[in-house]
Amino acid sequence: MTMKKIGALMLLALIGLTWAVQGARAEGQGSASSELPVKGMVTLVDVGAASCIPCKMMAPILEELKREYQGKAEVRFVDVRQDKQAIDRFRIKGIPSQVFYDRQGQEVYRHLGFMDKQAIVLVLNKLCAQ
Repeated sequence: MTMKKIGALMLLALIGLTWAVQGARAEGQGSASSELPVKGMVTLVDVGAASCIPCKMMAPILEELKREYQGKAEVRFVDVRQDKQAIDRFRIKGIPSQVFYDRQGQEVYRHLGFMDKQAIVLVLNKLCAQ
């Protein structure tokens, strides 16, 4: 076998391995956002990135809201750097973005940028009361 053929085979093997790894990543990452919004539940999807400063500022607020609204509303964070499919899925123009869904899974409100707890609570309370 010539060096040229060996090089071509190695390149094909590397491409195949890369596709396999990317496919596994996409499957694992896509599963988190693909189950959103949660059926039958008011849902807040906060789309951002772990390295984004406003997203970091929102993290403790989201954790509090998860506890406070347990059983009434689902609060989820989706990191677009780990789940790139979420950008298209949630039609993200910038981060952080908060997307609110009613119990029927219809988007009812969207906000771009940092959103304080009081503003989020107003939207969640309105949706939970419906």
